[in-house]
Amino acid sequence: MTQETIRLTMAQAVATFMTRQMTIIDGKKVPIFGGVFAIFGHGNVAGMGEALYQVRDELPTYRAHNEQGMAHAAIAFAKASFRRRFMAATSSIGPGATNMVTAAALAHVNRIPVLLLPGDVFANRAPDPVLQQVESFGDGTVSANDVFRPVSRYFDRITRPEQIISALSRAMQVLTDPAECGPVTLALCQDVQAEAYDYPVEFLEERVWIPRRPQPDATELETAVAALKAAKKPVIIAGGGVLYSEATATLRAFAETHGIPVMETNSGKSSLPHDHALNMGSVGVTGSSASNLLAEQADVVLAVGSRLQDFTTGSWALFKAEGVKIIGLNAQLFDAGKHRGLPLVADAKVGLEALTARLGGWASPASWVAAAKAAKSDWLGAAKLVTDPTNALPSDAQVIGAVHRARGSGATLVCASGGLPGELHKLWPAGAPGSYHMEYGFSTMGYEIAGGLGVKLAKPDDDVIVMLGDGSYMMMNSEIATSVMLGKKLTIVVLDNRGFGCINRLQMATGGANFNNLLKDTRHEVLPEIDFAMHAAAMGAWTKKVGSVGELETALAEAAGIERTTVLVIDTDPLISTDAGGHWWDVAVPEVSVRPSVNKARAEYVDALKGQRH
Repeated sequence: MTQETIRLTMAQAVATFMTRQMTIIDGKKVPIFGGVFAIFGHGNVAGMGEALYQVRDELPTYRAHNEQGMAHAAIAFAKASFRRRFMAATSSIGPGATNMVTAAALAHVNRIPVLLLPGDVFANRAPDPVLQQVESFGDGTVSANDVFRPVSRYFDRITRPEQIISALSRAMQVLTDPAECGPVTLALCQDVQAEAYDYPVEFLEERVWIPRRPQPDATELETAVAALKAAKKPVIIAGGGVLYSEATATLRAFAETHGIPVMETNSGKSSLPHDHALNMGSVGVTGSSASNLLAEQADVVLAVGSRLQDFTTGSWALFKAEGVKIIGLNAQLFDAGKHRGLPLVADAKVGLEALTARLGGWASPASWVAAAKAAKSDWLGAAKLVTDPTNALPSDAQVIGAVHRARGSGATLVCASGGLPGELHKLWPAGAPGSYHMEYGFSTMGYEIAGGLGVKLAKPDDDVIVMLGDGSYMMMNSEIATSVMLGKKLTIVVLDNRGFGCINRLQMATGGANFNNLLKDTRHEVLPEIDFAMHAAAMGAWTKKVGSVGELETALAEAAGIERTTVLVIDTDPLISTDAGGHWWDVAVPEVSVRPSVNKARAEYVDALKGQRH
């Protein structure tokens, strides 16, 4: 049989293939790739650069300033799109490629799709060692891109042009699969990028990818139903899978029908409206007192789309009831069966629908629902956002209150690291599903601004607010310039506490001395006085340094009328955090120390370990 073919370089085949992949959003067919972020170097400029130029009108290419930052932006685009659409990122070989490894790990931990296309060495090895090539003395097949292997759901090195046919097919399967979803790395040997091959036309035909919704196994379903029907104090933990499954309305109906309180992980926050009577708020280490009180008493925990990481489970010391059962409703068996849980491997939406069909009119005792509502009332009374701070410098919580008063729950909030995720998890009143965008799986310092750009690309009409500390700003800020260049306005609020305040508090809590976290506690000759507003202004942003929470609210109102990215800076107290709520977190304290404070913390740690489930 003779196949119709078209002669293209391997890179041209990659670019053309991406333009042909589609999905359905709100009944409309749209490209599944939202674009490609690219920083060119000798390892990709001739091959991928020329190929992307040829399809620039169908597949937009965005030029970033840092490879890690552009990959973060691509990941944030996919997260904000509920994994229904995603992006690619291409770099040169060497440092350009390895700069994306942190982002690959972030996507791997968070189960977010992104296609990484780093350039690689020459497959023919003729010019070896090429500029930036990492040479192994004992393995001629190794390159710098091998570091992507442990943080990629699928990895391939393309050493012949025809290999891209099977590699791209496998890549799309992984990128669109609810269970296997995550980063895909196709390392493109730079000479092979430029080699031509007669590709089958059918390989480049349009294909529409519809999300798979796995149905539950009948036996697993019956086991889960039996556990719920026997429950007197059930709770639901809503993870990011609720949002990715677009199951928020289904979750709400399920909770209301069966009278089950809901608590949200950082990834799952905004699954229910914050003011819903059954939404107990955040859970775990940064949980509300309402959620944690109910979780401690729960006899059945229905974890929907959650990895059940330590911040959610209080390092597995949160669930205290004798014989408590965990039902893991998850598309991925690895997550569904954690801690001897009862696995219910299914799509979140489909799984909840199947459960409610089998539960019929069953509901938890009215006394349990009443206790939940009372606990929520107590929490709301204890965790109010303070309007008029009396402390010399405002706390993170007071700044959060100012941002919310100025912009409201209609904004989309982006954050990732430091003390802010805990405060926001407890206190931010999230609005529509997906309006709370927190990267707290890998908790990557430097994600915030680049992530905000990705969110804005996915949701161009949203009011995107980025909150981050001075430490995270210093780690990565260059995509401010990219946002200005692209006309994608962000409102960035920088909380300057002069160092790594969150880890300083943790250091103190574990008996440690104030050492090497706040700038004043570092080895130094002169303390730096960093003008963040001036720095951001140099990248084209509209900026202002404010002196109080009141001034911040005024500046936020003014910034709303500015057409380009705005950066507002406020000094904050590094020591104050919200005492209400929260739970123990397993951070190992030294068993031997000459310092009494460490020994005291060790004794408290050993005592706390007794509550941990194994």
